[in-house]
Amino acid sequence: MVVGTIKTLILGASGMLGSDLCRVFPDAARFGVAEVDESSGQVLGIEEKPEVPKSDYAVTGLYVYDSSVFEIIRTLKPSGRGELEITDVNNEYIRQDAMKYSVIEGQWSDAGTFESLLRAGLMVQKIF
Repeated sequence: MVVGTIKTLILGASGMLGSDLCRVFPDAARFGVAEVDESSGQVLGIEEKPEVPKSDYAVTGLYVYDSSVFEIIRTLKPSGRGELEITDVNNEYIRQDAMKYSVIEGQWSDAGTFESLLRAGLMVQKIF
């Protein structure tokens, strides 16, 4: 459902212009990592699971976009996997110098491994 001008996409496996919500992790290389300019709040680039991350800002998979996201999506071409990639959306916002970031505080868990999926489920169970 689309309501108003702010759009939120939450990726199941793992920004106002574009916003990337990040989490500081000492082992951020296990995730997509945002290279950021802390003084301006801009995202300069996003690397998927880099061997040597440029920061400790792990990309959480929660993004907030303005309504121009739909125009960007219309320009996307399927990747080698035959899918439209959220990374291509983010890279277009970055290309336009329009991607900011915020840091998530509190509880958050990746759900990309069996162990982290269990941890996320237990975390949600405690809340409810």
